[in-house]
Amino acid sequence: MGTGFILGIETSCDETSAAVVERGGRMLSLVTSSQARLHRKYGGVVPEVAGRAHLEALLPAIREALSQAGIGYRDLEGVAVTRGPGLIGSLLVGLTAAKAICFALGLPLLAVNHLEAHIYANFMHFPELEPPLLSFVVSGGHTLLVHMPAHRRYRVLGETLDDAAGEAYDKIARFLGLGYPGGPEIDRLSGKGNPQAVPFPRALLHDGTYNFSLSGLKTAVINYVRRMREEGKEVCVEDVAASFQAAVVEAQVHTLVRAVEETGVRKVALAGGVAANRYLRSKLGEALGEKGAELYYPPGYLCADNAAMVAYLGWLMLEEGDVVPLDVDAAASLPLPETQEA
Repeated sequence: MGTGFILGIETSCDETSAAVVERGGRMLSLVTSSQARLHRKYGGVVPEVAGRAHLEALLPAIREALSQAGIGYRDLEGVAVTRGPGLIGSLLVGLTAAKAICFALGLPLLAVNHLEAHIYANFMHFPELEPPLLSFVVSGGHTLLVHMPAHRRYRVLGETLDDAAGEAYDKIARFLGLGYPGGPEIDRLSGKGNPQAVPFPRALLHDGTYNFSLSGLKTAVINYVRRMREEGKEVCVEDVAASFQAAVVEAQVHTLVRAVEETGVRKVALAGGVAANRYLRSKLGEALGEKGAELYYPPGYLCADNAAMVAYLGWLMLEEGDVVPLDVDAAASLPLPETQEA
């Protein structure tokens, strides 16, 4: 049974996604159902709402992914599903569906780490890309800098000490009344504003680590806007958005450039939803180019949470025999697996 096709399932947060990748890594289909409209009125993801929406959307997404790929369930060689990290209720929907398919058809179950899948979105899009490299994973829930000396070998060099980048964007967007999700809106408005209009602090940590911190900047933005409003002054939202984004990106670029200089690694790959941010891509690309380093990032549909990256990594895991029993649990907090030799 099975002719070289992997079904991928992704339900870690508020995107219901299914995809089919054939042996060798080529994507045959990707179907993603966004819940942004459901969560917009709350200004963020409501876990209970997300879980119920996954229940309604997942099976239709799987059927559509198989149909677009021109295959049926019995053509599958394995099922890859996000095990964690993420919202536990959302994860359980995808994992339960994957287990049921594997049980019914006798297929291997591939339990994918969501963070690792984001990293591998770059390898999916750039087949010629090879380690060693630095991966900067930036999303709504995660900000971490990873050294990857070889395939599936990781050492986390630094991470956020408080807010993840995407989380900070969403909070500031909500405070400014820009709606949800906030990242794309701030990125769009920033193009109309002056990034030097407001001198927000840059969280450049000088503790010898590659960690990040955004809580102080977030507080500074909120205090500035409140003070302007209390004084009866007009707040230029475009300037605030541009100045906030400039402060975030400048600190990130500073840390990444230092990591390139100190590790000697000359390839940097962006991963995660915030990797779609145009300002980050532009400024980081310029700074790395001056150091003789290359910047990689996947297209937008592979930056967002998606099942194609899950299926792709699942294919590699199947090649390595990295399968799990059907009683594997979902894990809301699942770190990237680090290796000693990394």
